[in-house]
Parts: sequence; structure tokens; C-alpha cells
Amino acid sequence: MKIYIKNIYKKFVTIFFDILYGKISISYKNSKSINKIKINKKFFSGKKYFIYEIKNGSVFTDNVQNVAAINNNKLYVPSSFQHASDGLVSAKFNPVLKKGTTNIRKKYNGKILSLIQGASTENYFHWLVDILPKIRICIERYPVNKIDYFYLSNLTKSQKESLYYLGIKKKQLINSKLNKHITSNKIIFTSHPWYTKGKFHDQSYKLPRWIIEWIRKTFLKNKKKFKISRKIYLDRSESKYQHCQIINHNQLKNYLIRKSFKIVKLSKLSFAHQIFMFWNAKYVIGAHGAAFTNLIFCRPKTKIIEIKPFGHPGRNYQRISKINKLRYKSIISEKKYLKNKNGDIFIDIKKLQKIMDN
Repeated sequence: MKIYIKNIYKKFVTIFFDILYGKISISYKNSKSINKIKINKKFFSGKKYFIYEIKNGSVFTDNVQNVAAINNNKLYVPSSFQHASDGLVSAKFNPVLKKGTTNIRKKYNGKILSLIQGASTENYFHWLVDILPKIRICIERYPVNKIDYFYLSNLTKSQKESLYYLGIKKKQLINSKLNKHITSNKIIFTSHPWYTKGKFHDQSYKLPRWIIEWIRKTFLKNKKKFKISRKIYLDRSESKYQHCQIINHNQLKNYLIRKSFKIVKLSKLSFAHQIFMFWNAKYVIGAHGAAFTNLIFCRPKTKIIEIKPFGHPGRNYQRISKINKLRYKSIISEKKYLKNKNGDIFIDIKKLQKIMDN
């Protein structure tokens, strides 16, 4: 009975907003109110990117997997984003085509750069290599001080700090969690810097070199020195996710402490301190996770050991290590530990010791 009532309510909500704002259909064409600008400069190593300007358009997001760029009640495909089954899917699966834009639309005046990308905006890896590079692409047409607002999800202090270094103020931020549906006289989108098809892990090993080099050049100068060991272990135990957790975590920590490693939790550090810590490091060890994105700031020849569960396809940190000329190695846990209730990785300390000694 509860499910029936819930479904009836959802249908009522859809009908209400369809009447209020109109039904959304799909469009694969540009209109007079859409300006598509090609960006193909040497800075981007010959890669083709676009900036899309929609006059009097709107954006709707579920803050999970979908973003709808809307122009005259038409879903504009090049600027929309749909993610399902761990991969990108066709715009025809965007929920607004069936469910509509089921939130009150808030109106703004001025230029808005939309940087939302479902829930991935809140992930540190995607923040550094997806979201911030979109700002760099946009800069080819609009300097940061010419953008009135930036449409983003909930941000951590570290993320806000990185925006501050780019000259973006808190008052310019629009929170998509509070405003899932917005409109303005001009909304700006850019191409994704690298993820355009298939599954994320199938593309992450192709991260463009310009992204890593730009992040380094832009933020290294903001590093803030503090007292920290040059040998660090990235403690992922505080993560809300169950994957990439080490079963014998305490055993591993105790071993590394005896080897003069500092156990660190990045959520406790400012962005400036994180930059310094990785720039200062000679040795970085940890389970696969977003914290490894900071390898971008490491100096050449830094030793890296990434610990992964059996079958994990991620090669993004191997790619960053290659670009930065780091001494990268990985340890893969055995398959039998995947279903363990305390994690999916078990570290053979003797095996780790042998890798560290080589």
C-alpha cells in the first residue's frame, strides 16, 4: 500500500511540474539561443573542446547521476550528462524526459558556469581532474572575474580553498543540493576534459597530460609548509565507502609506523597542506582512493605503492605517476578477500616488505 501511494504521489508531482514548466523533449540540434564555441588551442595538446552558451536556459540535476541542460523545454544533448551502470549512457535516458523537472526553478541574473556532474562533483579525484579543468577550458572565453556564478554541489573546505586560489568567492557559488533547478539569462557549459564515453575506469588511464601539468602549475605555489614525515601512509578507514578497505589495517599501520611512516587522514588537512605533504614526500603508500589524486603534486622519483582489491580496473593513479615520472608500484589483494565483511583487501606484510626493499 505504501509503495502504491508513493507511486501515485510521484505521478502527481510529475504532472504538476509538467503543467508549471512544460514537458521536456530531446533536441540534437543547436538553436538560435545556443552558441557553440570551438576551443582548439595548443595549450590543450590539440584536443578539441567546446564551450556552450545557452541564453535564457535552465539546468536540472538529481545530484546523483544526471544533469539536464534545457533550452526552450528541449534537452540539449551536448551539455547534458547521464550516468548509469557505471558508465555514460545516451541522453534519451535522462530522467527529465519522463519525470520532468520536479523542483521549483530558481531564477538568477548573470552568467552561470555549470560545473555539476552528478555526485562525482563531491569526489576529490573528479574535483581535481574533471571540475577544475572545466574552469580552465571556460577561461579561453571568459576570465573567472567575468563569470557571475558557479553552479556546484556541496563543497568541502578543501574544495572551496582551491576555488579561492582561482579567484572565485563564496558568494559566487550556487549549491545544487539546495537548488536542483535553476535558470538564468546565460548558462555556460564546457566539454568534459576527458570522459566522453564508456565506463570511467576504461578511460581514466588516458587522462590528458595538460590537466596534470595545469593543476601543478596553478596550485603548487600555494603549498603551505608544516612539519610532516617524508614517508606517508594514506589512511582510508574514515571513508564512507566499503570498497578498498584493508582488513588487517592495524597490522599494516603498526608495521609502517616502525618504518617511520606518518599515518595521515586527508580530511583533517587543508588543501595547501595536502599540496605540501605530497610535494615533500619521498614515499607514499595507501589503498586505492581519491587521496591518491594528490600524486599530481609529487616530485619526480617519489616512490608510490598503491594497494588495490582483486580485479579493480582503476589505472588513473598509474597514469598520473607516469606523467609525473614517479616510481609507481601496485599490490593486488587475493580474490578470496573480496567478500570479507571488514574490507576487500588483505596485505601480506612480507610481500609488502619485499616490494619496499626493491
